[in-house]
Amino acid sequence: MCGRYVSTRGPEDLAGLFQVPAPAPDLVLPPSWNVAPTDPVWAVLERADRDSGVLERQLRALRWGLVPSWSKGPEGAARMINARVETVGEKPAYRRAFAKRRCLLPADGFYEWEAVPAAGSAKAYKQPYFISPEDGTVMAMAGLYEFWRDPAVSDGDDPAAWWATCTVITTEATDAAGRVHPRMPLALAPADFDAWLDPAHQDPDALRALLATPAGGRLTARAVNTAVNNVRNNGPELLEDARPS
Repeated sequence: MCGRYVSTRGPEDLAGLFQVPAPAPDLVLPPSWNVAPTDPVWAVLERADRDSGVLERQLRALRWGLVPSWSKGPEGAARMINARVETVGEKPAYRRAFAKRRCLLPADGFYEWEAVPAAGSAKAYKQPYFISPEDGTVMAMAGLYEFWRDPAVSDGDDPAAWWATCTVITTEATDAAGRVHPRMPLALAPADFDAWLDPAHQDPDALRALLATPAGGRLTARAVNTAVNNVRNNGPELLEDARPS
């Protein structure tokens, strides 16, 4: 699974990396070294302009934890942060988004945990590992997004009336990630960005082919500060090497 990740690149950097027009100056998300479920996250997606109908690539802030459009409420969002690649095209919660509303979720890397048993006087604990591309490039995690209409807000033109949410697609772990956890986010290669983002591309077999294997490039995993275990902690110090126990 992917339950926490790191996203520190600003909108200017992301716009250049993903060939997105410069975002509005008021579109700001602070860098985060401990992105957690229900947090706002950067997403790259393509949608038709409301006035012209022209397809546009956009950089948007979405809430992590998918709320399907047909949901009665958003209470289950924190449980829908991941969608398994093996079933994403068939499960009702993800099927519509897989067909038409796909996105990329930029990340520096992600965290996974390894259980460390008690030894002597030392208590059992969970050791976090930061898993990221060896070359330091951005991970373009494959994702889905949805819009949910909040019935508690009467004015449909009020921005609060609509929740824009997303989920990360996961696959079997490879490279260093597999030594820590059996699942990992599925990152796409740049050559597949256009096909993945295009909402007109709805052939399920062709879409699954894009998700057959994670993007090339080796991953590195290193033990980091256990302070990341608490979602309230945030800052570059979370990526410091773990101290010997």
